[in-house]
Amino acid sequence: MAARGVCEDEVGLLSMDMHAEQLLSAAPAICYLYGEDRDAVFELAERLLRTRKARRLRVDVADLDDAEEALRGAPLFGPTACDVLVRNAEQATPKQGERLLKLARAVSGEDRLIICAPEMSWKKALHKQLCALERVGCCRLRMPDEAGFARWLAQQCAEAGFALERDALAHAAERLYGMRGAARQWIERLRWYRGAERGTIDTGAALALLGERHPPELERWCHAVAMRRAGAVGMARQLTRAQGASGVQMIAWLGMRMQQLLLYRWYRARRSQDALRDAGVFGEARRRVPREAQCWQAGELIAALARLVEVERKLKGASLEDDATLLERLTLDLVRGARG
Repeated sequence: MAARGVCEDEVGLLSMDMHAEQLLSAAPAICYLYGEDRDAVFELAERLLRTRKARRLRVDVADLDDAEEALRGAPLFGPTACDVLVRNAEQATPKQGERLLKLARAVSGEDRLIICAPEMSWKKALHKQLCALERVGCCRLRMPDEAGFARWLAQQCAEAGFALERDALAHAAERLYGMRGAARQWIERLRWYRGAERGTIDTGAALALLGERHPPELERWCHAVAMRRAGAVGMARQLTRAQGASGVQMIAWLGMRMQQLLLYRWYRARRSQDALRDAGVFGEARRRVPREAQCWQAGELIAALARLVEVERKLKGASLEDDATLLERLTLDLVRGARG
């Protein structure tokens, strides 16, 4: 599960063995996160960053100069404590490993170093040396079994306020097993689908939003709209009139993309080291979103999201127009930058 794991090491060299929740509570000066569950490692690292107000820096193991400078001294204004997150320690060369160990031993005062090493081999010397550090809290996050992942997914849906038919949840857990990023995207699409409505989401709609039944042209249409290409209108017509794509499904996919673009721009403005990850962008979209974001201003994206909510309401029965007409007009408005 994403926030729970087994904290252990096969060679017994841990200074402190901790479960994920214990690590969050204790917040030791050095946090070493590793294990097979890559998503869980990074999720726990981000949760650790959110436990307090501090300067935050996310770096790769090849960019430790920035980390050393951040930990060297406090600024004149703002928080004095600094949290440094090293994202890919498992890729460290021997020389980089030595620098990382030196950096860890130099952590002092209120500063904190969070070291992420997903899929780090326990046989590697660096792993053993990190586990043997003083003041370190180590946590190994294993991949959950299928039943554990299904429980995690059910918990995420419950926290989001969704009621799903049992078959939908079981099928989604099977299809999404081990892919928490994809699972969160599915939950985001369910949010768009449900809107302010109550009641249980039926299996057909849930699986459609899972992507199980979406035509491959759907992603291409989202990309074309995000790039504000005139050809997106024809693609919308093809999807709705020729292929019979669900209007609500199209809105959910496009709504998530617009939200990702807005979040990506926001994290970029805050000088995030990995704006794509922070914005929840995964898969093929990681290559496309940076180019798409250049086509929009923040205000335009906010207006686009409001327009999507309006069209979604009409698709669910608040309009006499057919779905195809609504979606073609929406696509044209977004490509041209219309506000209404």
